Amino acid sequence: MTNAVDIIIWYGVSDYNTKSSPYKVQVLDRALALLDVLARQRGGCGLVDMCLHLQLNKSTVHRLLMVLERHRLVDKNPETGRYRLGLKLFELGSKAVGALDLQERVRPHMQHLQQETGETVNLAILDKCEVLYLQKIDSQNYLRIAAGVGDRCPAYSTALGKSILASLPEGEAEKILHSVKLQARTPTTLTSLAAIREELRITRSRGYAIDDEENMEGVRCVAAAVRDHQGYPVAAISVAGPAIRVTKNSVPELALAVMASAAAISGELGFKAEELQEATVKN
Repeated sequence: MTNAVDIIIWYGVSDYNTKSSPYKVQVLDRALALLDVLARQRGGCGLVDMCLHLQLNKSTVHRLLMVLERHRLVDKNPETGRYRLGLKLFELGSKAVGALDLQERVRPHMQHLQQETGETVNLAILDKCEVLYLQKIDSQNYLRIAAGVGDRCPAYSTALGKSILASLPEGEAEKILHSVKLQARTPTTLTSLAAIREELRITRSRGYAIDDEENMEGVRCVAAAVRDHQGYPVAAISVAGPAIRVTKNSVPELALAVMASAAAISGELGFKAEELQEATVKN
């Protein structure tokens, strides 16, 4: 999750940028500077670009990358050769986030949304072409949704994934969609790029995404993106339930509640509500 990663990067790089610090280990300083470069490059970064940013030769940067990759601190795209921050930083960052009570901040919003709607509430992030479920508050109704914390689902077939994809900067969603084989999970799953592009356009326009029994038959879901302080979609929050309860007629009302929760959580992360329109236009 980007905020967790940002916290880890900040802890390391803030000291790296403090020239007066009496404690310096060159290789560690360089590794932290490299992570800082990747943190600023949303679409990843190539070896040559990193060398230019760090003003180091290729062999030095390559050795640093090999060590960081072995420890899952960076991840290399085998197709493009570009590097990005690894999920190990998310694991470490999640612990830092816990220390800053961020998880505690998010959960009350989820609890309020669950009480308001009566349905299951999920929080997820985008990991490559899938959504990864981070938190969940179950519905108290007898019929409930089976997906749990740690589960993964294709981004293109879920409201959580579509809400994030629709909010990504131009080009990022396309790269993700081209990297995955679009397969039908249910009879209503969108499996053509043209149809998904149109769905993402509609999602951007109305501010929320719908999973109309596209990921699991009999389950309907409404989701909205959660943005960080820079307006980047770092997660999504959703309300999900059996289609017999979450009817098409109830979607607009549920969407208002979901968007309000997403906006509130985004505010907790430093995003200003008045910047939403500007961020949407840019995307």
